[in-house]
Amino acid sequence: MKSRKLILYIALSNIFFATGCNKFLEHQPDDRTELNNAVKVAELLANAYPHGNYITMAESMSDNAGDKGGTTRELPNSSAWNYIDQVNPNEIDSPPYYWNACYKAIAAANYALEAIDKAGNTEEYAASRGEALVARAYAHFMLVTFFSKAYDPATAKTDPGIPYVTQPQKVVEGNYTRGTVASVYTNIEKDLTEGIPLIKNNKYVVPKYHFTTQAAHAFATRFYLFKKEYAKVVEHADAIFPGGTVEENLRPWNTIYNSLGYYELQAIYTNSTEPANILLQEAQSVWGRSYASYNYGLSSSLLPIFNPANNPSGKQLAMANSIFGATEMVYNIPKFKEHFVKESINATIGDPYNMVPLLTAEEVLFNRAEANAMLGNSAQAVTDLDRYLSKRIVNYSTTADKFSLEKAKGFYQNSSDKDALVSSILTFKRMEFMHEGMRWFDIIRLKIPIEHVSANGKDKITLGADDPRRVVQIPQDAIAAGLEANPR
Repeated sequence: MKSRKLILYIALSNIFFATGCNKFLEHQPDDRTELNNAVKVAELLANAYPHGNYITMAESMSDNAGDKGGTTRELPNSSAWNYIDQVNPNEIDSPPYYWNACYKAIAAANYALEAIDKAGNTEEYAASRGEALVARAYAHFMLVTFFSKAYDPATAKTDPGIPYVTQPQKVVEGNYTRGTVASVYTNIEKDLTEGIPLIKNNKYVVPKYHFTTQAAHAFATRFYLFKKEYAKVVEHADAIFPGGTVEENLRPWNTIYNSLGYYELQAIYTNSTEPANILLQEAQSVWGRSYASYNYGLSSSLLPIFNPANNPSGKQLAMANSIFGATEMVYNIPKFKEHFVKESINATIGDPYNMVPLLTAEEVLFNRAEANAMLGNSAQAVTDLDRYLSKRIVNYSTTADKFSLEKAKGFYQNSSDKDALVSSILTFKRMEFMHEGMRWFDIIRLKIPIEHVSANGKDKITLGADDPRRVVQIPQDAIAAGLEANPR
């Protein structure tokens, strides 16, 4: 693939430092000479995580968003639902905004790694090196997931990837190629496997905001599920929950959560004290204030997915009891709470932030269950699904409600053991991650077809398994600078 001189549009002439909700501060690349001790390098790594939110585009593109029939059309939500390429890089929650956020995170990781190398890569820097490598791998993985085709062993060596950046930029322009999906995955795996053993959890003040060993292994389960290396999914999941302790880390939907009011649930869902949240990241986003009222979201047409007759357990899952909203226009499960940061004490303007759960215990459990199903380990997959349902079915009975392969095959008739279990997993996941964008990952990974139907039923958008609109368009600035556009 031809090399191009490309502006990645990631503010390479500066990098943004932020802690908590403080306003970003600009520093020139020459200031990197100040990264002269392990503490400063560790502080820099707070910026090695994308401060953008992918949920709006992911959720809106998926079949977890229906048309409510309203008249308001907010661009990030409306454009994504209609599969219209978004071009404004300053539009919060848009694909270009997320692209830029990922490359800014990558830049921070690369500057940290450069500083570590200059310091001689000594033991006092080892944990930061591990975090930087895994964070760099994560940001690139999210980019290749949205802006390239999903990994397919048959085509990955020819499918265009995204630029994998491993060096700090001293100039605004650099020579980059998209490479291939296969080459990007190779680099991700290299960073991931090198980084995990170096991470030390005791280095973090608030571990949930960093790649701990648990978070790194959780990311690995997602990566290897996409890569279809199922034994490695199980291996990394087992490293997170030794001795089968996963139940203790699942959200208590059928007990504590079910008793909470709207604002109580909203407050706990993305809180660092919630054991289910393995990795959290603050992102500049209007999702928290908007997702309930967006025209394309949890519509009346989607409520049947929560009907007990439509899942293989035959029981209503507890999160269905926490769907709030007087009308369809504001149906929502209260998962996100905006934190608004004023420009000054007396200001009336500022920036909206959301805490986003990047990795959770529920995802790890589902990843392991699917991997075991694909490996033919049906009993292990069933056990994990039963663990999940024990925290979701109200008044769960260890006898009447115990999940089984027979229940899965009875619901998905004429299916193999593997197919019945995977279908069960996907059904539970679709409900579990409503409003979180996770459904999109399954759609692209498994080539699930999608239909978006207008509220009046007159218009329909259909995305088949290989529709090019499944791959989000790269930013116009990058295309203009010479990066190959995705087909349309």
